[in-house]
Amino acid sequence: MESMFTKFLLSLLLPGLFVVLFTRVTFNHVVGLVLTVALIAAAVYAGYTNTWLLYVVNAASLTVGFWYASNMYKRSKKAETHENE
Repeated sequence: MESMFTKFLLSLLLPGLFVVLFTRVTFNHVVGLVLTVALIAAAVYAGYTNTWLLYVVNAASLTVGFWYASNMYKRSKKAETHENE
């Protein structure tokens, strides 16, 4: 059985990284967020996330990942417009 510390650490890191990864793959930060939320919903449905603390940590990680992905998306759009000039 997995320890609570391992679940906490993975919930802290993975959702944010998944948002950034899916944003890089799909070139859209909103699609990256939606795909990550769907993945987390499937994990909750399967029973891997079972406490409110893990829900809050997942949400915080999603928020930070979405913030970083949206900044990354804006920088790439700004670089693309400067490149076309």
